[in-house]
Amino acid sequence: TNTGNQSAATNTGNYSAAEVSGKGSVAIATGIDSRVKGGIGCAIVCVERGKWDGNTYPILSVLSSIVDGKELLPDTWYTVKGGKWVEC
Repeated sequence: TNTGNQSAATNTGNYSAAEVSGKGSVAIATGIDSRVKGGIGCAIVCVERGKWDGNTYPILSVLSSIVDGKELLPDTWYTVKGGKWVEC
């Protein structure tokens, strides 16, 4: 979690979360079943991963968007499923 303006919160662990609330900030989560949350005007980035292939959990999709209060709501957790944002 990060609350400063123009800050970043990143997390790479499985089932992890990244949250930002400062103006112009970015939340990034790249682990399995991770989630992101941001305030209005913040950017969120999340990776969707597939099942273990013996080597890694392959990347299926990556989404990035700006929380606008319409398509993506502020202070709401999101993850990526089937290449689309899903509230969680």
